[in-house]
Amino acid sequence: MRIGIVTAGGDCPGLNAVIRAAVRKGVLHYGNEFVGFTEGWRGLIEDLSMPLNLQTTDEILSRGGTILRSSRLDIRQVHGGYVKCMQTMARHGVEALIAIGGNGTQAASLALSEVGVNVVGVPKTIDNDLSGTDMCFGFDTAVNVATEAIDRLHTTAEAHNRVIVCEVMGRHTGWIAACAGLAGGAHVIVIPERPIDLDDICAQVQYEWQEGRQYAIIVAAEGAHLPNTEWTSPTRKLGGIGIALAKVIEERTGYETRSISLGHVQRGGTPTAYDRQLATRYGVAAVDVVNERRYGRMVALKNSVIVDIPLEEAVAPPRGVDAQLMGVITALRPAALKFTSLSTESSG
Repeated sequence: MRIGIVTAGGDCPGLNAVIRAAVRKGVLHYGNEFVGFTEGWRGLIEDLSMPLNLQTTDEILSRGGTILRSSRLDIRQVHGGYVKCMQTMARHGVEALIAIGGNGTQAASLALSEVGVNVVGVPKTIDNDLSGTDMCFGFDTAVNVATEAIDRLHTTAEAHNRVIVCEVMGRHTGWIAACAGLAGGAHVIVIPERPIDLDDICAQVQYEWQEGRQYAIIVAAEGAHLPNTEWTSPTRKLGGIGIALAKVIEERTGYETRSISLGHVQRGGTPTAYDRQLATRYGVAAVDVVNERRYGRMVALKNSVIVDIPLEEAVAPPRGVDAQLMGVITALRPAALKFTSLSTESSG
């Protein structure tokens, strides 16, 4: 069997580990041949490809990004996109396709499957919000990068008696903010799943000063909604919540507040050991599912075991931070705080 592989959507650490594992298992155990379609779905639309074999995938396990490159092109938005994909696969003699990507990629995979293309999905997103799986590779690396940054922010914030807002990725969900914030000892964690309570945040900042620490670290997911600003709308362009939140906190508390956005640094660099092994497990499982000819499915992690599920389950609404983890965040903060505004202090 000849199998195509595509990496679509945003890049993340671990993509190359999936490619390497799929090729090695397929070549060594099934006698498969592989074709890599480059630049995401554009490779299938415009017939852009490269050979994938034991030699071309030999030294890529630890590399970030993807040797196939990627793009945000959505075949569902391209006129005749499905037909062009099938024609490209036919020209290369490709019988099945392994699509590695997040929500948009798996939605496109489902659409292709519904018109007769043999597709198997692999879940990828640093946001960790893909339905149907307990963990996406790339997430662990992003959390580790964010946690190290938060550790460093503690020392400089303390040295200058500052509040620092650290903005991390997280479009619809706050998994990175929640996990990195907990691991990094943030004083406040702001996620899209919970409305922002400015009085509560400012009260927590005041509490840190009252307890003698005189600094605070706030971790905010980029998709959080700041009331009564342009960052309220869920359709806004992402990025900038950290700057806006820092401005409001400084105005309301009087404490010097800075912000930093980690941005794409969370997506780049070498994957952690956990992401390498998870991605490898996904790659091996995807090839098994393809060779068993069980198409229209996505490999997933369930209770530490690799399984496969229908693509319909994968494209369900994003999986948000669960109530238990939210409870842990709440448990580490004082039960009742009251914000005292500057105007109230001055009048008193």
